[in-house]
Amino acid sequence: MRRKAPAVDSGDNGHRELPPEVLLRVHRLVKHFPISKGIFWRRQVGAVQAVSDVSFDIRRGETLGLVGESGCGKSTTARCVLRLLQPTSGEVLYRAQGVADDPNAPAECIDIASADKQVLRQLRRDMQIVFQDPYASLNPRMTVASIVAEPLLVHGIGTRADRMQRVKELLQVVGLNPEHTNRYPHEFSGGQRQRIGVARALALNPSLMVLDEPVSALDVSIQAQVLNLMEDLQTEFGLTYLFIAHDLSVVRHMADRVGVMYLGKIAELADRDTLYERPMHPYSHALLSAVPIPDPEVERRRRRILLEGDIPSPVNPPSGCRFHTRCPIAQAPGRCSEEVPELREIEPDHWVSCHFPEVKKII
Repeated sequence: MRRKAPAVDSGDNGHRELPPEVLLRVHRLVKHFPISKGIFWRRQVGAVQAVSDVSFDIRRGETLGLVGESGCGKSTTARCVLRLLQPTSGEVLYRAQGVADDPNAPAECIDIASADKQVLRQLRRDMQIVFQDPYASLNPRMTVASIVAEPLLVHGIGTRADRMQRVKELLQVVGLNPEHTNRYPHEFSGGQRQRIGVARALALNPSLMVLDEPVSALDVSIQAQVLNLMEDLQTEFGLTYLFIAHDLSVVRHMADRVGVMYLGKIAELADRDTLYERPMHPYSHALLSAVPIPDPEVERRRRRILLEGDIPSPVNPPSGCRFHTRCPIAQAPGRCSEEVPELREIEPDHWVSCHFPEVKKII
């Protein structure tokens, strides 16, 4: 039985009900960046459709991975979830700490997309982000102690001595020397800087952490250390991750469920093993066929899927299915070029946005 993406009950107070296992629900999220023209009288002549009608749930304690080519809207989605960017439309429903006394009961949760500044400031303590570039995300004029303690200072937590003690504890948790609090970011390597960023994100004991390609700027040997640190911290502190990456091998190692994005939309969303072994969307087939396998015999037998053409511009995306201009099984002219496919549950917990989903075994 095929089902459409679950609808969210509407209301007037900005709060909704979520199942007890769901920490965050993104429903029909849209983010367009206006394009203006003119010198004296600027007018909007178009929009970059970075994110278009994206929906997914993140369950408490799990890691949801978002993958896709550069420019597909992964980082924009993450920033809209944290309200670092104001969404054009849609809902980001978050089950904040203390909303429900009974964790097994449905909780009324806050819509981050429409929350006022006071509510949003309270939610900031429960949601944090680790940025992609550890060289740009740390202030070079601040010491490590000032960087890690800044969230505590902003929210007025503890005395100066308490904050310094907390900084040393956090540095030890992420594998750095607690005595290096007076050093500056340029005195650390890339991997160590990213650990400082993780310590800063942990300072307020968040429940949700957005990891925006946290290892893409690091050497391969350092990547493994940072990823293992992330896994250990998730187990120790019960964290929930939204993991953004374009490296499919890294996502398979980290994520419990994986969403594949293409040109601002979710193409497929499924359990990690299901997606990597039995993808249904043609774009997922092509994406996974490019992942190298460390077995020469298997690699020789496997058929590589090469997509024709370039990615369309998000300023003027194709009609119907956005992938139909490059899809090897598209019917054009026909349904693929005229009708936008809904994100449907083809199998239990396996959602696909395609008119003709096809199960395919990936070796």
